[in-house]
Amino acid sequence: MERGKIEVYGVDASMNMKEIFSDVLANYDSEVIKLISEKYGFSEMESMRKFLYSETYEMLSDFELEMWEFSPLVILDMWENEKITGDPRNSVYIRGESGV
Repeated sequence: MERGKIEVYGVDASMNMKEIFSDVLANYDSEVIKLISEKYGFSEMESMRKFLYSETYEMLSDFELEMWEFSPLVILDMWENEKITGDPRNSVYIRGESGV
């Protein structure tokens, strides 16, 4: 095995990271879209459009931000803060206020 190369069960794991991240992102998409539809009464298509064209989604899609550590409810909170304040970083979960 080459130095710096990761193998899991004989498969180059680094080559699969994009596929894994894509699957994780797809799961977040469906969960957050469902939450938006349920809470606001939008159709799934409208919820998808609103979420996919948001800064919150752009942040979620950035592999380096590691936002997969957050639950879909936290992502929803970020999206709601973006809609209210214009910036998803105003979410209490990002600001890190105590009591959360």
